[in-house]
Parts: sequence; C-alpha cells; structure tokens
Amino acid sequence: MATLGINIWICLGEGSAAQIIAGTRSNEIQTSIDTIEISSPTSGIWKEHITGRKEWSFTTGFLLLTSNQAKDLLNIGQSFVVQILSREGTTVGTLLQGTATLKSCKITASIGNLCQGSFQFEGNGELAEPT
Repeated sequence: MATLGINIWICLGEGSAAQIIAGTRSNEIQTSIDTIEISSPTSGIWKEHITGRKEWSFTTGFLLLTSNQAKDLLNIGQSFVVQILSREGTTVGTLLQGTATLKSCKITASIGNLCQGSFQFEGNGELAEPT
C-alpha cells in the first residue's frame, strides 16, 4: 500500500502549464461518503442505509518564512490542482490528483516562536489516479 502524504504538490494551472507553488510533507487527508437512510419491508424497526456521494479534503501545516506570506490569508476561495506523489528512490510518480479550493488559512504568530500556519482544502470533484 502506498504511503499517502509523503509529498503533496499544490499547483496553479493544469498540465504542462502547471506551476508548482507549494509542497508539503506533513498533512492530513480525508475522504468520506454520504449515507442515505432507506426503509425496507424486511428491516422492521431498524434503519438501513445506502451510499451516496463522495468527498475529500486535506489540511496541511506550514512555517511562515517571510512576512509577505501573510498574504496567503487572501487566497481563500481560490482553486488549486493538487497532486499526491509517491517517491521510490529517484522515481517520482503521481498517485492521485484533483482540484481543491482553499477553504481556510490560519496563521499563528506569537512572540518568541516561529510563525506557523495551516491550510484547509476542500476537494472539487474527483480525487483520482491521473489518466
């Protein structure tokens, strides 16, 4: 089984025009599915469910290197191409890719500590193997 999250690249644009703007190594990736309650003549008083639509999201942390990075707070609502990579030796391959919207950006700045932050992305459409 591949180790997701070893490398995630965040790009502006797609295909050969894509420009890598960020890379992460520490992140949390989540997929989920809706369930729809149904009734059945055989279930009596017990609920039954069928699966509905899928969704994905991820959160990643970062260190603030320059004060200009505070402008990242303004990028919420922008969509990015996200690639989840696998690296074996010197070979790098794309395991999964999709488009996600930057839902939130949080920066924590306290006196005497490194400034750090986190991005939360919400998937738009399918997270799938590249074609």
